[in-house]
Amino acid sequence: MSDMNPRNYYDEYGENEWERLGRDPVTRMEFENTVDYLDKHLPESGRVLDVGGAAGRYAVWLAERNYDVTLVDVSETQVELARENAAERGLEDVISAEQGDVRDLRFEDDGFDAVCCLGGPLSHVVDDDERARAMAELRRVAGDAAPVFVSVISRFAPIRDILKFNLDWSHGLLVPIAEDGKYTEERVDEYANGEGWAECHFFRADEFEAELEDAGFEVDQLVGLEGVANRMKPELAEASDEAVESVRQVVELLREDRAVVDFSEHMLAVCRV
Repeated sequence: MSDMNPRNYYDEYGENEWERLGRDPVTRMEFENTVDYLDKHLPESGRVLDVGGAAGRYAVWLAERNYDVTLVDVSETQVELARENAAERGLEDVISAEQGDVRDLRFEDDGFDAVCCLGGPLSHVVDDDERARAMAELRRVAGDAAPVFVSVISRFAPIRDILKFNLDWSHGLLVPIAEDGKYTEERVDEYANGEGWAECHFFRADEFEAELEDAGFEVDQLVGLEGVANRMKPELAEASDEAVESVRQVVELLREDRAVVDFSEHMLAVCRV
């Protein structure tokens, strides 16, 4: 049976998390659409907290645009990689990285001019009460009127993944995940073959927005980061540049459509406190 503890998973995943956001057209769309909204809504300068920032893809992007970045991640390996990636680019003076947990951030109230929690860190907080506490922590450390950017993994992503790639040995997970979004070691052991990814809570758009609002956020926008290209990585990796560009254009065109947000692999919320 797999060890599905998120901390252990990302320790073992290593450099793959840095490489993930650039390895194929679909993951590049996730990154490009995310930074498009960061660019639109970030203040001109200031301190940015990057929670669950892993090996530092977004932290480097932010630092290259003259933000002072504090990165926190639950994985010791990812924190070490973030420090290395910052140093390789001469950004070690503007990126600090430390191990920490989104459920208990060790920073003062209202301490940051913007807060990012990108790529799905909140999805790995499966317990509903603990996830509410994590969202409250993101709100607590954000300064007055600070933008807060949160992306999570959609419920339709694992359902489509099982249908497309793992139906024979994982079909028992389809109904439980569709019902409540919970993907746990216990369920993988009971309903599949015991081999799984990191534990997750997979979101519906309405649920995601409601949880953020319950935490005190005002949700300005929800965005489908991969949109209609959800789970099309192999197909687009083999497609022509012209075809990929057409897909990129339609993903951008439809990315704020509510149905597309729900269907996308990752959904981004642009919030304010």
